[in-house]
Amino acid sequence: MRIFTETHFYIPQNRFSCMKAEEAKKRISELTKQLNQHNYDYYVRSAPVISDYEFDMLMEELIRLEHEYPEYARANSPSKRIGGDLTKEFPTVAHTVPMLSLANTYSEEEIAAFDQRVKKSLGDTVEYVCELKYDGVAISIRYENGEFIRAVTRGDGTKGDDVSANVRTIRSVPLQLHGEFPPVFEIRGEIFLPHAGFKKINIKREAEGDDLFANPRNAASGSLKMQDSKEVARRPLDCIFYNLQGDDLPHNNHYDNLMEAKNWGFKISDYIIRANSIEDIFAFISEMAAERSQLSFDIDGVVIKVNDYTKQEKLGSTAKSPRWAIAYKFMAEQAVTRLLSVTYQVGRTGAVTPVANLDPVLLAGTTVKRASLHNADIIEKLGIREGDMVVVEKGGDIIPKITGVKEELRGKDSKKIQFISHCPECGAVLRKNEGEAIHYCPDEDHCPPQIKGRIEHFISRRAMDIDSLGEGKIEILYDHGLINNAADLYKLKYEDLLGLKKVYEAGEGKKERKVSFREKSSKNIIAGIKASLEIPFERVLFALGIRHVGETVARILARHFGSIDALAKADKESLVSIHEIGERIAESVVKFFNDQNKLELVSKLKEAGVQMEIREEESPAGNILDGKSFVISGTFEDYPRDELKDMIGHYGGKFTSSLSSKTDYLLAGDKAGPAKLENAGKYNIPVIDLDTFLDMIK
Repeated sequence: MRIFTETHFYIPQNRFSCMKAEEAKKRISELTKQLNQHNYDYYVRSAPVISDYEFDMLMEELIRLEHEYPEYARANSPSKRIGGDLTKEFPTVAHTVPMLSLANTYSEEEIAAFDQRVKKSLGDTVEYVCELKYDGVAISIRYENGEFIRAVTRGDGTKGDDVSANVRTIRSVPLQLHGEFPPVFEIRGEIFLPHAGFKKINIKREAEGDDLFANPRNAASGSLKMQDSKEVARRPLDCIFYNLQGDDLPHNNHYDNLMEAKNWGFKISDYIIRANSIEDIFAFISEMAAERSQLSFDIDGVVIKVNDYTKQEKLGSTAKSPRWAIAYKFMAEQAVTRLLSVTYQVGRTGAVTPVANLDPVLLAGTTVKRASLHNADIIEKLGIREGDMVVVEKGGDIIPKITGVKEELRGKDSKKIQFISHCPECGAVLRKNEGEAIHYCPDEDHCPPQIKGRIEHFISRRAMDIDSLGEGKIEILYDHGLINNAADLYKLKYEDLLGLKKVYEAGEGKKERKVSFREKSSKNIIAGIKASLEIPFERVLFALGIRHVGETVARILARHFGSIDALAKADKESLVSIHEIGERIAESVVKFFNDQNKLELVSKLKEAGVQMEIREEESPAGNILDGKSFVISGTFEDYPRDELKDMIGHYGGKFTSSLSSKTDYLLAGDKAGPAKLENAGKYNIPVIDLDTFLDMIK
C-alpha cells in the first residue's frame, strides 16, 4: 500500500535551475500523466506495472519541479495525494441533485412487494441493477472537463460539507479522467476503510495511547473531517463509485453509465449485476450474504435499482427516498450476555427510554455495555427480567438493542422489571398517550434534560449551526443559570463565558474529560451566535424542535407560509391540505403555537433578530414558468448550469435530469447531447436556446 508522508521527499535548492521553463512545463505534464496512470493501475486495476521505489522517484521529481516552477503546478497534481492543505472550516455546498436516502427492508417479502409496485406503474418488463450497500461515508464528486472540482458529503441530503482537500488524497479517486466523458457531471460513491487498513490504524493508535476507533465507518467519517489533509493521506481510505448524475451521460440507464465510468478511471465494483426477475434479485442477495464475511470491506446489504432513467423519472421520489430503488439490509450480528440492571433516560421531547446495562460483550467489532429497551411495551413483550441472559444485536449494525431472552438460562434471582412512574430527572408523574407506547415527562419547561436537549438541537449543525458550542458547554451554561431556553443564547456576552469549566470524571472505558470556555472558544461562540442571525427561516423552523417537524417538513412549511406569524395562525385543516403534511404533523404544529411558553420563545427570538420569515432573495420570483419541467443539455457562455437550474426553480419551474413525455422544454446549449436531442424529437419536446429561455422569464 503506497501511503506517503512528508518524510519521503526533500527539495534541494536549485536542483533544476539549469532546466528551461518550457522543458519543465513539458516534464511536469509527462510526470503528471505517468503518475495518474500508475495510481490507476495500482489502486483501481490492482495491477501495478512499476515498483513502489520507481513510483516514489517519479513523485519526488514532480514535487521538486513544482517547487521550482510553481506556475506550472496543477490544482489536481498527483502531488496533492500527499496532502498538505489545512482546512479550518468545511463550507456547506448545496447538491445539484438531492442525495436521497434509500428505503430499507430486512424482508424478502417487502422486496417482492417493491417489485410489484414498480411493475404496476411501469408494466411487466422491468430491468433492475443489484449492487452492494457499502458501510462507509457517502460522497458526491463534481468533474468538469475531466478535472476533479469538488467533493461534498451527503449532509442532510440537500447540502453537505466540502471536503475536497481530504478526498483528493484518496488514491482510488481520479483527479484527471481519460477517455470520452461528459463535460460536466457528478459521480457518487462510498468512502470506506478496508479491514486491513482499519486494523493497521488501530494498532498505531493503541501504541500511541489514543482511543481506538469503534469501527471502520466511524474511522472513515472522522478522517474526512480532519483539518490536516496530510493526516488524511496517511489513512488508507478507499472509494467505490455507484451513481452518476448529469445532463449529457452517454447512456439512458444506470448500468451502462457505470461501465463507461470505469473506462474514465473510476473504481466500479465487480459485485454488480443486471436482474430481469425477482428470482435474479434473491439469488444475488443470497450470494452476497454468503460472501459478506469474506470481503475485504464492510457491507450491510444489497441495493436494488430500476435500471432505465426514463422509468426512474416516471416512478419519481418521496420527500425522503426514490420510489425506483430499495435497500435490502442483512440481519445484524447477535451476542448473548447478562442484563445487570435497567436505568432510564429522558430525551429533549420528554420521551423516557429504558436502557439495559449489560455484562460487556463483543458485538460487530465493538464492546457493548448498554442497549436500548425502547419502551414498557417492549419489556412486557420480551418478558425480560433483571439478571436474564439476553440476545443483543445491532440494529442496522449501529444501535445495540435487546431482541430476545434465553428463558432456559433464567436463574432464581432474576427480578421482574417495574417501569418507573415518575421522571428520574424532575420527579414529574409520567404520561402515556393513548395509542402510543412511549412514556413522557410532561414538565418540559422544568425538566433539565428536555431543556438542555432542545437547546442542543437548536444549535446543531443542521439547525442554527452555532460554532464551538456543544453538549458539554450547553450543560455548563445551564448549570450556571446563564441559559434556560434558546433565546437566552442571544443575551450571552464574552465575559459571561470566559473561565467557565467543568471536569467530567473518568468512567468505565472513558478518559477524564475537561470542558472549558477559553478566550478563543468564547470569542468563537459569541461570533457563532451572531452569525446564526443569518440562518434562513426554514432552518430556524427546524431548530425550534416542533415535534414531528424534521428538516424536510420545516422546508415545506416555511416555503408555503413564508413567515412564522402566518404559520402560527394556521389551523389543522389548512395544514393537512399541504402535500406531505399529515394529521399527526398538523396537530403537533397547532399544539406548539397554542402553547404560551412557545409563543414567548418565538417572540424573544424575533427580538434577538433571528430570521422568522423567508427573505426576498430566498422566495420564489413568481410563477412565470408555472411548474414547467426543464432538462438542460450542453454548455452556456456566461451561465453555469447550476445557475440556470436555480433560475428555473426561482421562477416556479422544475428541473429534471432526464427527458420523459412529461418534460416541457429541453434547454440546449453548445455541445448538447445527441441522445437528449434525439429523445426530445421522439417525445415532441420543444428545444429552446438560452435567449429563448431568458425571454421567457423577463
